[in-house]
Amino acid sequence: MARAWFVLAIATAPCFGRAAEPVRAPGGMVAAQNATAAAVGAQILRDGGSAVDAAVATAFALAVTHPIAGNIGGGGFLLHRRSSGETTAYDFRETAPAGSSPTMFLTGGRYDRVRHHQGHVAVGVPGTVAGLHLAWKEQGRLPWKRLVEPAAALARDGFVVTDGLARSLEDALPSMSPYPASVAQFSKNGVPYRAGERLRQRELARTLQRIARDGPAGFYEGETAALIDEEMRAGGGLVRRDDLAAYRAIRREPVRGTYRGYEVTGMPPPSSGGVGLVQMLNILEGYDLAARGAGSASHVHLVAEAMRRAYADRARYLGDPDANPDQPVARLVSKEYAAELRRGIREDRASTSTPDRFEWPPESGETTHVSVVDRERNAVALTYTLEGNYGSKIVVPGAGFLLNNEMGDFGAGPGLTDESGLIGTDPNLAAPGKRMLSSMAPTILSKDGALFMVLGSPGGRKIINAVLLATLNILDFGMNVQQAIDYPRFHHQWLPDVIVHERWGLSPDTIDKLAARGHRLSDAWPASSPTAVQAVVVRDGILEGGYDRRTPDAGAIGY
Repeated sequence: MARAWFVLAIATAPCFGRAAEPVRAPGGMVAAQNATAAAVGAQILRDGGSAVDAAVATAFALAVTHPIAGNIGGGGFLLHRRSSGETTAYDFRETAPAGSSPTMFLTGGRYDRVRHHQGHVAVGVPGTVAGLHLAWKEQGRLPWKRLVEPAAALARDGFVVTDGLARSLEDALPSMSPYPASVAQFSKNGVPYRAGERLRQRELARTLQRIARDGPAGFYEGETAALIDEEMRAGGGLVRRDDLAAYRAIRREPVRGTYRGYEVTGMPPPSSGGVGLVQMLNILEGYDLAARGAGSASHVHLVAEAMRRAYADRARYLGDPDANPDQPVARLVSKEYAAELRRGIREDRASTSTPDRFEWPPESGETTHVSVVDRERNAVALTYTLEGNYGSKIVVPGAGFLLNNEMGDFGAGPGLTDESGLIGTDPNLAAPGKRMLSSMAPTILSKDGALFMVLGSPGGRKIINAVLLATLNILDFGMNVQQAIDYPRFHHQWLPDVIVHERWGLSPDTIDKLAARGHRLSDAWPASSPTAVQAVVVRDGILEGGYDRRTPDAGAIGY
């Protein structure tokens, strides 16, 4: 049977109109933040690979073509749903090295933001290679080497630099200047790459070839591990060969909920994504959002109040489940708890967030994502990250890949929660071997036992809310998947107590009405931490792929 390919044109800005249409294909679909990497995954599907095979190949290709977040030096989460409905969550979040402690980000007793987020001390033990391999071992079809080799070829032979990547690398080069290997890899002797030039990464290619040949041992042992250890010691970092050898990806039970008849499946802690999303959906299920209208003051107010409460609970309760076994996850995702929270929401007045306020009585809160569906309707939602843009900015000399700065996702220090959004609650303080709390929210929805949607996003703490808004746009407001992704976004995270929205995303009338309810608003949507939803929806047997046109180079490819 002939197979037609459908490739989206790459846009650099969203279109908020009704004309936005998704990519449609009957066979399989990959939606990713880089179209070249998505094409690698789509070819794997066409060659008979499973959804996990395609996700693994896409993820390794993103480590080459999307270095701002694609990685082998970071970590993340993969949610897999078989066509039969069986769902598995793979946790390959980074871990704190053995030399970590709750007060490691304090200097002279004071919080040191630079130590927390920048340099070698901010590097956690990477999990990506181990996690992708575990998911492949249990759910893959094609040989492991076949999945890694396309990325190795892209690194060895190079690929054409897009305008978006050229601008991104030029912006990042000054912060890479302390690290000669980084400057050497991502510039031409310090001169930024221009669009149309070819970027070759030969040291990265050799590392990928070791991983293709030896699996995780090609990263966590031998030459690659020695190069990581050497760089950590030279820069005063904490990761050692013993930390690398001890790393293990973990299979976990997903978080489950329902919303208006749809089954919602997400990642459990140490991701806060599944818990936060289900909690917010439970709260909002008690309101007729469709009748209020998308973008209305009433709609934004109620969603922001749900966000406020979920993010407060995130800070209060959630962290590494192995270090915090008594987390009340079942209660947080229950309909009964949502009803309690809903009773504290006033339609005419905003609540108030303070660092010591976790109760809500009635009154007088850079990463990348891949969504994949294969011909059998097995599905993968994969979100993984380096944390900041280009992670720590540190390329491992001789190995050619960027290291994460994920230690910055641990709390700042004991008791250091403040109104600026700094969090120092106990469940997420650093400790040896502990996994830092994450906002990543790979999500899968089904209806009556059949797959309906796969989605996720980058964006730091804004991830959960980006996934929430896209879900509401489809289920409550009847948008197609591309319209739902394009539609303007807003965000509330408990602290700071402000609704941040995209510029021109809310009408002046809506802004005035929200301010009258007591909300503080800001259109200073941070460009350094964008959300970029990638999603696939199944309608009448046809796959509809949507990708985020806010970021350059993204695409959805189906066959």
